[in-house]
Amino acid sequence: MVIKLLSILLILVPAWAESAGGIQWNAPSTWKAQPQRPMRAATYAVPAVAGEEDAECAVFYFGPGQGGGVDVNISRWLGQFEGGASVTPKTRKQSVNGLNVTTVQHSGTYLAGAPMAPVKTPKPGYRLIGSIVEAPEGNVFFKMTGPAKTFASALSAFEKMVSTLERKGPRSPAPSR
Repeated sequence: MVIKLLSILLILVPAWAESAGGIQWNAPSTWKAQPQRPMRAATYAVPAVAGEEDAECAVFYFGPGQGGGVDVNISRWLGQFEGGASVTPKTRKQSVNGLNVTTVQHSGTYLAGAPMAPVKTPKPGYRLIGSIVEAPEGNVFFKMTGPAKTFASALSAFEKMVSTLERKGPRSPAPSR
């Protein structure tokens, strides 16, 4: 009886893939979680479409009051593209389950490489989407970059992941009818 009840609960209650900063989210099942990396709460390999390389979705959390604000991070992300620092970003602000989320998209030649590396590898035809979540314990940053076709095939999965954001804690029971 107990095993049957646990089996039913596992089916009814979704498993949360990750959490940081007092929020949790459900990553797409087709994305592959990568090993831990410095400064990241999570990293996902986003499967490539034929003829392209994988995209990457990185989730950053630095702690309360750390990592900078929304505008600073959007500027940094745009600066990772040739000429991106001079672009006026297209942003969208929304509320997701009571959390303020600012999202930016950009495309162009991505300058890939470690943040402080003197040499960057130009990758033309790349796109970026980044969502900054004003979480209870500090900002959490979701950033996906990749070649155009792979990015386009994964964009709805990224947006769906962002739509699952919620404050970490016990889940509320469904209202009774």
